[in-house]
Amino acid sequence: MRFLLDTHVWLWLQASPHRVPSDLLGQLTLADALYLSAASTWEIAIKHQLGKLPLPELPSSYVPERMARSGTEPLQVEVHHTLAAGQLPLHHRDPFDRLLVAQSRILGLPLVTADERLGAYDVDLRWE
Repeated sequence: MRFLLDTHVWLWLQASPHRVPSDLLGQLTLADALYLSAASTWEIAIKHQLGKLPLPELPSSYVPERMARSGTEPLQVEVHHTLAAGQLPLHHRDPFDRLLVAQSRILGLPLVTADERLGAYDVDLRWE
């Protein structure tokens, strides 16, 4: 199984894996691939710069190092992803999350997120 990780889930897996339900954590450990979108890495960089996301080092080193260590694959943002995100109903106004929903739908990847608001979209969400 392959999964697309929401930004907060990827961060929790790096520093606080106990925040992820144990059954799901087991599934993620056995996954064929875990993906982190370029949208998430951008979100991490922005939130860190704004002082909303403390990290032990700059995102420019933290993210690639932890991705390599955890075997997380990068997922590029493509034009058709952004256009699909722009066509989604405004159930959720966070542009990063809307882009993840679009990528999840287009690529057929379950989206691992604790954000219940994303359930308003026709997307395969995994949390419990």
